[in-house]
Amino acid sequence: MKRLALRALVLGECLARLALADPTDDLEVLPAPRTTGGKPLLQALAERQTRREFKPDPLTPGQLSDLLWAAFGVNRPASGHRTAPSAKNAQEIELYVVRADGAFLFEPGPHRLRRIASGDLRRLTGDQDFAATAPVTLVFVADLAKFSDTPEATARMYAAFDAGCISQNVYLFAASEGLATVVHELNRAPLARALHLRDGQQIILAQAVGWPR
Repeated sequence: MKRLALRALVLGECLARLALADPTDDLEVLPAPRTTGGKPLLQALAERQTRREFKPDPLTPGQLSDLLWAAFGVNRPASGHRTAPSAKNAQEIELYVVRADGAFLFEPGPHRLRRIASGDLRRLTGDQDFAATAPVTLVFVADLAKFSDTPEATARMYAAFDAGCISQNVYLFAASEGLATVVHELNRAPLARALHLRDGQQIILAQAVGWPR
């Protein structure tokens, strides 16, 4: 009887802790992004380039916020429309942010990050040396289920086009801010498992961003 009472007490304490747990522990609210400023567009285009060597210095919360907004944030709150085009307005591309402290899903509406996995997964984002040292890698994931009325081959084409538009936004932001960035190949299966991707979600590409070495 004493053992049963002790187990009940321990179970009660565990349930109480769960009830008191803060559901926002895995959320990282980003600062409000800048929506003005930066270099003129033509200058940013002139300075757009690929750089593969990065310092390990992390981006500030403000820089990460601006980067994600520029990439595929909400620029028309009334409609939820975004900074990059999306075929059929499916908004099928989801941005995962991989840093030294874990992997996160960018939620553009509330403009925040949701932790998906803990630990440093950067090595899984690419085979080249810079993949493990770039402070931020964006992983572009397409949820093809959002094209339910579209043939699969066409849906893949749409997703690739949309990811390319977002990637160019990242390139232009990097040029404007003096950051380095590169789109690179990766082994998709291990990273998809680490990110706990659902059936129908497919990794399109990865793009590292950070300070140039």
